[in-house]
Parts: sequence; C-alpha cells; structure tokens
Amino acid sequence: MHRNHRAGVIQPISRKRSSRTRKCLYGLLILFLLGLLWSVYVWVQINKAESTLQGKADVGIILGASMWGDQPSPGLKERLEHGLKLYQEGYYPVLIVSGGLDKPGYKYTEAEGMRNYLVSKGVPEEDIILENEATSTYENLLYSQRIMKENDWKRAVIVTHDYHGTRSMEIAGTLGYDQPSLSITTSTVLPMFKHKSREVLAYTKWTADRLLIALGWK
Repeated sequence: MHRNHRAGVIQPISRKRSSRTRKCLYGLLILFLLGLLWSVYVWVQINKAESTLQGKADVGIILGASMWGDQPSPGLKERLEHGLKLYQEGYYPVLIVSGGLDKPGYKYTEAEGMRNYLVSKGVPEEDIILENEATSTYENLLYSQRIMKENDWKRAVIVTHDYHGTRSMEIAGTLGYDQPSLSITTSTVLPMFKHKSREVLAYTKWTADRLLIALGWK
C-alpha cells in the first residue's frame, strides 16, 4: 500500500511538470515564429526604399556614419560622394552634415570629418553646416531640422544608403518634415547582410520609439 501511495503522488506531479514544459516550448516556438515573420516584414520594407528627388531643395542633409580615426569610413565616403554629386548637380546650395563624436579619443566628430572631406573635394566651407551632437538617426534628423528652422529652410534632401532609407524617411515624417526627398546610394564596400541585419534591429527599436512618441511618453 505504501508503494502505491507514493506512485499515486508522483505521477500527477510529473504530468503537471510535463504539461508546463510543453506550454513553455509552444510559447517559445510562437515567439520565434512571430519574430521571424516580423524580421521578414522589416527586411522587405528595408529593400523598398527608393530615391524620391523632386527638383531643387533648400538643403541637403547627409546622415552620418562611422569615422575611422581622422577619416570618414569607406561607407561614409560613399554617402559623402553621393551628396557631393547632388550638390554639384544643383539639387541644393548648402549641406548639413550630421553626426557626433564616435569615440572619446577621436579628433573629429562625424560632422567635422564629413566637412573636411567635402572641403577637400572643393566644396566651399561656407556651404557646409555642422550638426555635431547626434548619436542616432532620430537625432540626426531632429537636430538638422532645428538648423533648417533657424535658417528658414523648408525643403530638404536626405542623403544616405539604400538599406537606411526607409527608417530615415519614417523618422522625417514623424518629425514633420515638409515633403522631404530621399536620395540613396548603394554600397559597394559594406557587407550588406550584416548591415541589413543590424537595420532590422534598428527599425524594430524605432517602431517601439514611434509608438512611445505617439502616446506622448517620449
């Protein structure tokens, strides 16, 4: 009798534990599938970005990327060359270069490094406005918008890479830019799978931030 009593106690407990384990596994599987679907959706959105140049604008905004010491990284140089081409073609008379300090020991902010590069390519320094504080795409566009308001500039061309275009335009829309144009360049030097994967994470964070902004919590 004693042996049967012990078996009768142990078996229901074992079944309950097994049931909880299955529920946890199903829950994890569902979360994984939802995460996978979301990642695929974001990947598609990232790849939908297209240039939307609509004639001349008041200013071009080149969004920052990493510096390599005192020089712009190869990826940042691509953005600068693309922005420079549009400037030379007359799409805008002045440029805002946006980006703060990458590392405490660096000599130049992203914006200063971008300015130095453009000046070396023949752009007059007075045609380049520095935005030295931004540490994110949201701040790039927020602080650049403040410069635009100070100068009474209305229309902007946002210059960046293709994988970064969708999020940049969504942020500009949230900030209330007046019919901004997007001009994107495709990289030949960046590992695209790596950067697009990072962008999936960045876009996910931005989606959460946008909800907080809409609710007035940020």
